[in-house]
Amino acid sequence: MVSDPKISVLMPVYNAEKYIGIAIDSVLTQTFHEFELLIINDGSSDNTETVIRNYSDQRIRLINQNNQGITAALNLGLLNCRAGFVARFDADDICYPDRLKIQYEFLRAQPDHVIVGADADYIEMDDEFVFTCHLPAHSHPEIMALPPEICPFIHSAVMFKKEIIMQAGGYDGNAFAFQDHLLWRKVILLGKGCNLSQPLIQVRLNPESVSIDEKWRTKRFRELKSLVIHRGNITPDEGMELRGILRQQDRPKIKEGSYYSLLGKKYLWNNHQPGKARNNLIKAIRIYPGRLDIYAMVALSFFPKGFINWVYKRKL
Repeated sequence: MVSDPKISVLMPVYNAEKYIGIAIDSVLTQTFHEFELLIINDGSSDNTETVIRNYSDQRIRLINQNNQGITAALNLGLLNCRAGFVARFDADDICYPDRLKIQYEFLRAQPDHVIVGADADYIEMDDEFVFTCHLPAHSHPEIMALPPEICPFIHSAVMFKKEIIMQAGGYDGNAFAFQDHLLWRKVILLGKGCNLSQPLIQVRLNPESVSIDEKWRTKRFRELKSLVIHRGNITPDEGMELRGILRQQDRPKIKEGSYYSLLGKKYLWNNHQPGKARNNLIKAIRIYPGRLDIYAMVALSFFPKGFINWVYKRKL
């Protein structure tokens, strides 16, 4: 165990045996060494814990809890982080070697900033590059100018001051599927935030993820989320309603269909590869043939790039 870590890397995990070894390796090979890797195992039923325990690095700390969901795992992790700076990270993503060094040095040099994020490269479940996400806001004034419904940070790419997150109340257990977005709304009122314009992690899109394309959520889910984000808080009754919606949608068919639909959109809008876009969109149609928007995107993929970009800008 590191006696005085400068950074706590907080990684909640649930049934992540397929990818967690790669994620852990990317943290252990950082150019910055004074950290602890705090892994909260949220009651995994696969070989996740076995994979973790195969590592002998003293910087790894493992805490097991009964399955309670990612929000409970995150809040338990925050309580147990020993460093003043916390780097969030997910068990299916990959850190670039300088990620911790760059963000730590930024926060040390900018004491008025309480959180720093970064752009990210997105990959498929089999490691193929999909697109680079350039966030819509990087400086603090740009972040403050964003409409509330736009999440300003990529969750697994942020580093923040633990004391500020605790001051903001931590992650709200009622805000299922957008607990980070609601937290950032509070955090940026307590100090400055920033996004670095270089990708510092790879985010893996995969159908087993907790998050799915929100276009596949119900209309009521999107209405509730918008109301909560604009208001800045959520009630227990709203949380119960959200939980019910998510339970109804927690089905492999929806997750897999939304995964291929999202890949198709990203290849179409963000990394113009119409052939790959069509291949993924057709897979989504075969899994979930009732969504007319997917057929429209397949048709759009046959148009010139300039027209596709024009439609994308009009859509936004």
